[in-house]
Amino acid sequence: MSLALVHSRARDGVRAPAVQVEVHLSGGLPIMTIVGLPEAAVRESKDRVRAAIQNAQFEFPQRRITVNLAPADLPKDGGRFDLPIALGILAASGQIPLEQLARCEFLGELALTGELRAVDGVLPAAIAATAEGRTLFLPRANGAEAALVAGVDARTARTLLEICAHLQGVKVLPEAIAQPVIEVHDGPDLADVRGQAHARRALEIAAAGSHHLLLIGPPGCGKTLLATRLPGILPPMLEAEALETAAIGSVSGRGVDLARWKQRPYRAPHHTASAVALVGGGTEPRPGEISLAHHGVLFLDELAEWDRHTLDVLREPMESGRVSISRAARQAEFPARFQLVAAMNPCPCGWAGDASGRCRCSGEQIARYRAKLSGPLLDRIDLHVSVPRLSHGELRPDAPQGEASSVVRERVIRAHDVQLQRSGKSNARLGQRETERICRLTASDQTLLERAIDALQLSARGTHRILRMARTIADLAGSDAIATAHLSEAIGYRQMDRRSTPVAA
Repeated sequence: MSLALVHSRARDGVRAPAVQVEVHLSGGLPIMTIVGLPEAAVRESKDRVRAAIQNAQFEFPQRRITVNLAPADLPKDGGRFDLPIALGILAASGQIPLEQLARCEFLGELALTGELRAVDGVLPAAIAATAEGRTLFLPRANGAEAALVAGVDARTARTLLEICAHLQGVKVLPEAIAQPVIEVHDGPDLADVRGQAHARRALEIAAAGSHHLLLIGPPGCGKTLLATRLPGILPPMLEAEALETAAIGSVSGRGVDLARWKQRPYRAPHHTASAVALVGGGTEPRPGEISLAHHGVLFLDELAEWDRHTLDVLREPMESGRVSISRAARQAEFPARFQLVAAMNPCPCGWAGDASGRCRCSGEQIARYRAKLSGPLLDRIDLHVSVPRLSHGELRPDAPQGEASSVVRERVIRAHDVQLQRSGKSNARLGQRETERICRLTASDQTLLERAIDALQLSARGTHRILRMARTIADLAGSDAIATAHLSEAIGYRQMDRRSTPVAA
């Protein structure tokens, strides 16, 4: 038969849409044509496939070869279609059995020698192939990544010849094997942080409820130190969350850390990063830092030094948890459910409000410095925490250490489990109706909240964030209801909303 059909997968954001590689042999001058919206790398596969087939001791048909990559309106890029094209040519020319291809999917780039080279975006393809009940064949270098998917039937090969031998029943290819996984966080410990009891408390609340956090303080007070300890106290990821995060790494071109794929990511881009670097983009859309931090922490240091436009692109993803990238020829959507932790100085010199009196910035300079952060962005950050300069006694080598990450993490996990049992999500992810139902207040506490709204000029969004924070504080305390102390503490964390009028309890 001169027609063969081979199943493969394209790459479209974090999706892996099915692609049918149709190969037809006909009479005429020997020529090979690839249609179906192929990019340059796919068009160049003609020469790689020809050399690989010949070096694998098969015959390359001296006929007119037409390769159609369906659906025709889906752009195809990369070398991932080399293997299915080669197998389609061999099946259409009768050199390998055609019936074996129906239950299989193939991915892989071919070297001229016939060896298989790794491709990116394997994890979404493995998830999709498992859902379809097909066996996935791929290069040996991609096997451990595909094996992350529970129930996957993935076979790995080193060369084109090995895959053909398997399809002919001569050899059985080995199954993909996953690498050992380090599930316990092995990063910096919270015990390294001296003093800063208030900031440590805010960090624990942020971890328990997935709240965004802003740390404000002079240089060297420990803002970055605190931020780097947040991943160590976060609750463990669910299997589905870990797969989502790993899939983003798989399509990003950076690869997946197979030993730590179940640990929450921590991303800390430099303040000179562009808006495209943060949210993603490019001619061929790739995920940005906010997507690479999906289900993890995005740390933005020196927040006031960032370009204001760059920061404002975070506003929509912080609410929706997704980012859509549209280009002239391509559109892609990436998940971006990150937890923002930011740090900044209180003024240009960094010493405003410090007891040493070192600040020489005028009120106008401080106002201009803080105006670099838009009000809507600050409104989306739940906790605004002041981090003071440490005293000499707190820096002494024999000064008492704070609690270790493992101790704090136990409390965070207990509070997080309560939230999952109650609503199936963290408190910070609650919608408006869920917030009204779950975060109920007594009449006196409602009056306190209304006074805070008037004094701090809070928006509806800021009000709901205070209620969700109060619910998290109550969860950490093991309380079924939000008490006055919980609400008062939550109001106290809205530092950047404060005016000269204090809010009395």
